[in-house]
Amino acid sequence: MPSRVLIEGGWVFAGEGSGPFDIIGDGVVAVEGERIVYVGPASGLDPSWQPTRRIDARGKIILPGLVNAHTHHAMSLLRGYADDVPLMPWLEEHIWPAEAHLTGDDVYWGTLLAIAESLLAGVTTFADMYFFMDRVAQAVLETGVRAHLSRGLIGVAPGADRALEEGKALVSGFHGAGDGRIRCALAPHAPYTCPPPYVARVLEAAAALGCPIHTHLAETRAEIEQIRAQYGKSPIRHFAELGVFQHETLAAHCVHLDAADIALLAEHRVGVAHNPISNCKLASGIAPVPELLAAGVTVGLASDGAASTNHLDLFEEMRLAANLQKVSRYDATALPAWQVLRMATVGGARALGFDRLGCLAPGYLADIVILDLRAPHLWPRHDLTSLVVYSAKAADVDTVLVHGKVLVDGGELLTIDLERVEHETQQRAERLARLGRAARTGPAGRNPSTPAGESAGPSPRGRSAQ
Repeated sequence: MPSRVLIEGGWVFAGEGSGPFDIIGDGVVAVEGERIVYVGPASGLDPSWQPTRRIDARGKIILPGLVNAHTHHAMSLLRGYADDVPLMPWLEEHIWPAEAHLTGDDVYWGTLLAIAESLLAGVTTFADMYFFMDRVAQAVLETGVRAHLSRGLIGVAPGADRALEEGKALVSGFHGAGDGRIRCALAPHAPYTCPPPYVARVLEAAAALGCPIHTHLAETRAEIEQIRAQYGKSPIRHFAELGVFQHETLAAHCVHLDAADIALLAEHRVGVAHNPISNCKLASGIAPVPELLAAGVTVGLASDGAASTNHLDLFEEMRLAANLQKVSRYDATALPAWQVLRMATVGGARALGFDRLGCLAPGYLADIVILDLRAPHLWPRHDLTSLVVYSAKAADVDTVLVHGKVLVDGGELLTIDLERVEHETQQRAERLARLGRAARTGPAGRNPSTPAGESAGPSPRGRSAQ
């Protein structure tokens, strides 16, 4: 018999429409197995339905699980390693030299650290693009979270052929694993690191495997200028004409867009992952999120890797996403709280291609977050949606369910030995930093864009993983 969990007595953010969530006071959420079977007032639940566990949510908010639509989780090992540095020096002089020494074990432990941080912040699903992705999948399966995984593919780097084979093996081996908790994609990194012949090979493999695409697009002005100089068109049009968007596509960043670009994204139903803090910290720019939403583009919210944002906290991302649009447009009504909350939940779920996820409604997957409202910054309570977006913090997360299973209970992780993870990651981070610094002053010729075990060669002009 499947488990039956009843969450009762809280304010439930319910419904699956396109507008604000409906807030049900003193509501209940009934979960059977991995699915939600009832959402509403307690009086509407069939009295014959008896739970195997009750969760008291009185005085708390019950939300859909948050979705981080674009990350590089193992880069948590490089958090704080190279801050306040422009993008290309950050990559070429700091990140790539350290990444050259990554091992599969490093990626596994760095991913566990990121999953722990994310769960404690109410993130139940993430999209990850990096190296050694079989070890990332191992971490996902062990911890019980949900993920969209892809091996980053850099067509101009040595080892590009082997990387594509690794990407294909990831899809073949893990797509649908964990009772459907894992989706896998192929990930041509960006237009400036993947020449058209390489993109064609990736798309051929995607068609054969029936899998989606995860990529970075239109992140910086330098990228726009480079692609226009090479191909005479924007990165969006370039990838559209190469046929990338004939496949289900998740595109990270999409900062520098014109009206024609937005129309193409809408036409091809491309999901966009908006990374406000990373785009600010690396001085990439402000994405036109209201225009994307108005055009019907599905937009999710994302943190990018912790090496560029320093955290994986979607509450912080929600606040900045809203405030950036307001201040840059001198319009306090731009991107209201309810739209940002939808981006952080069902918007991200749809951008990642997960079916029936991101809402609290019957038939949806039971990924649920409960916020404790006892902290002073959560009083008074005029508007609960605004309270979540503008006032709540990761520390307010009390309970987290993924796929119907409780993974965080009273603020305690149930599937991760946090003390061991912290010890392992500190040792590995110190080693990577030491070797990375040594490589910057060592013999020339080492390729900082490829992880340990891949062939050396010149660095691509672009981001290895970020």
